[in-house]
Amino acid sequence: MGQPTADLIRKYNIPGPRYTSYPTVPYWDESGISSGDWEASVRRSFEESNHSEGLSLYIHLPFCEKLCTFCGCHKRITLQHSVEKPYLEAVLREWDLYGSLFTETPLIKEIHLGGGTPTFFSPDHLKYLLEGILEKADIAGDYEFSFEGSPNNTTYDHLKTLYDLGFSRNSFGVQDYDPEVQRIINRIQPYEHVERVTQWSRDIGYTSVSHDLVFGLPRQNLHSIRQTIEMTRQLLPDRIAFYSYAHVPWIKGVGQRGYDESDLPKDEEKRQLYETGKQLFANYGYEEIGMDHFAQPHDSLYRALTEKTLHRNFMGYTSGKTQLMIGLGMSSISDSWYAFAQNNKSVEEYQALVGQGEIPVFRGHLLSPEDLIIRQHILNIMCHFETSWADPSMQFPQLGNVLERLTEMQEDGLVQVEQESLSLPEHARPFVRNICMAFDLRLIRKQPTTRIFSMTV
Repeated sequence: MGQPTADLIRKYNIPGPRYTSYPTVPYWDESGISSGDWEASVRRSFEESNHSEGLSLYIHLPFCEKLCTFCGCHKRITLQHSVEKPYLEAVLREWDLYGSLFTETPLIKEIHLGGGTPTFFSPDHLKYLLEGILEKADIAGDYEFSFEGSPNNTTYDHLKTLYDLGFSRNSFGVQDYDPEVQRIINRIQPYEHVERVTQWSRDIGYTSVSHDLVFGLPRQNLHSIRQTIEMTRQLLPDRIAFYSYAHVPWIKGVGQRGYDESDLPKDEEKRQLYETGKQLFANYGYEEIGMDHFAQPHDSLYRALTEKTLHRNFMGYTSGKTQLMIGLGMSSISDSWYAFAQNNKSVEEYQALVGQGEIPVFRGHLLSPEDLIIRQHILNIMCHFETSWADPSMQFPQLGNVLERLTEMQEDGLVQVEQESLSLPEHARPFVRNICMAFDLRLIRKQPTTRIFSMTV
């Protein structure tokens, strides 16, 4: 069986989570998490994993000079670069607050700078931030530091400064090269800018350069997606993220209401954009990784797939797992494995709380024993397209009900269920979110009455 049929796409293209966590954010406990419980979970995870794994840091740098209308990130639009230093000082104070919970010097395995636009910040300010983080930590031998950059404002100095601080991987938001698509999403970005930052990265010594593309954007069609991928091929990035555009104007407001739903590719038309891209990537030597990601065989993400160390968290797919991930900055989400916690979404409130000596968490979730089992199954499916319950620790009372919910998908050829395991055939990978939804007990017990998720296919 090759590409999914139009009937299957229509049947299974329903709203559903992207599963960067389980439980998903809308199903975190309404009562939230107390500061005491969150701090206790961080201490527990740190003591269990600091020597064996180290920790990951996600640092949210939220500022952008311009609003891209497709964007679903938490950001602040401003031309005032005077916001940089006060914000970074707050991030460093937050890191100090977490440092007070640790019983020894933290070992950092991963750092990722996300946004917003991290390259909104000057190279000197990024150096100030990173040196402030690293002077109070040790670095793991197998560390990986990465950042997101805009091709329009990333300078050679940005790249060289971060490389000298240990960064070896970066990703650039390309989205689409078609002028009409760029116009309607308010992201005018010449190919020459992408070519320039990609070449600079290689000249400096970065070992992995990623380009982010998006399918399903307004006014996008097969011609524009082919053209974009052909232009991407000329630069041969080590990784490609090929994201499905999530149209959620009821959440993201004015930006995504800048065009009409009639401008968007629908159902099988949108799926054809993906299948076309996937086939072209395969033709050009890229291997499919998890959901929406592709990598050349030399890249660490592909090695992680083959070695079964691929992991997924709020940063997306990563080449290795750390039990503890600390999110610093406005709106960042932290994961202690036993609990989740999200920071305040307002820049001003975030800075004020940190200034008062408080870890600025405004909501969170303490995982139950059931949550931890379901989380592992969903991680297995999202990362490896398979899971097993042969080990008694992976069994749970509702497992029979889950398998019953999968019967129809099994009949449709989307999942193969054995006595104590299941797997997805390659052609069923576009429906991975639907298979995970069969395990999502919190979603099943409380179906949303309003639309809160993007479409799965």
